[in-house]
Amino acid sequence: MGQLSTIDSDLFLFLNGLHAAWMDKVMLLITDMWVWFPLYLLLIYWTVRQYGKRCWWVILAVTLVVLCSDQLASHVCKPLFHRLRPCYNIDFQDLIYLPKGMAGGRYGFVSSHAANTFAVATFLTPTLRNYRPWPAIVLYLWAFISSYSRIYIGYHYPGDILCGAILGTLIGFIFWKVFQILQRKVQKSEK
Repeated sequence: MGQLSTIDSDLFLFLNGLHAAWMDKVMLLITDMWVWFPLYLLLIYWTVRQYGKRCWWVILAVTLVVLCSDQLASHVCKPLFHRLRPCYNIDFQDLIYLPKGMAGGRYGFVSSHAANTFAVATFLTPTLRNYRPWPAIVLYLWAFISSYSRIYIGYHYPGDILCGAILGTLIGFIFWKVFQILQRKVQKSEK
């Protein structure tokens, strides 16, 4: 475990050290979930176009996906593992770059940003099958970029991001499978 922690810390310091003044503004915008509002509108548009009146089922499912991934990351994993965020690690606080200042919460394992974005990407990619390959490209690009921004601003180790992405992917996949089953039952009952 010590070797993994060292690799994670070294990789964090390397990635966090790749900064430039112009990138600070970009990454601070990217890490803010509200900047992605046009993407959310596009996803709602695609959902309404594909599902019509049933779009509310998809929107409700996405809401539950985010709620589940966020609660598991924030209220189960972080209190359970108590892994300090890099910005609170006294061993190398002076070595990291914090364009936004210190993070609000002390613990960062697993990344809620990564869990939420990968959960939504994994659920919506097959759900929006009429628009292939665009949902996969757009959603996973969003998940990767917003997750990387958390390393850039000094709030998460790469391991926090990776494990958050795995958690989110599992949640998104489970919700997709349940959604498929429910969708088949509804279609069967309408015949």
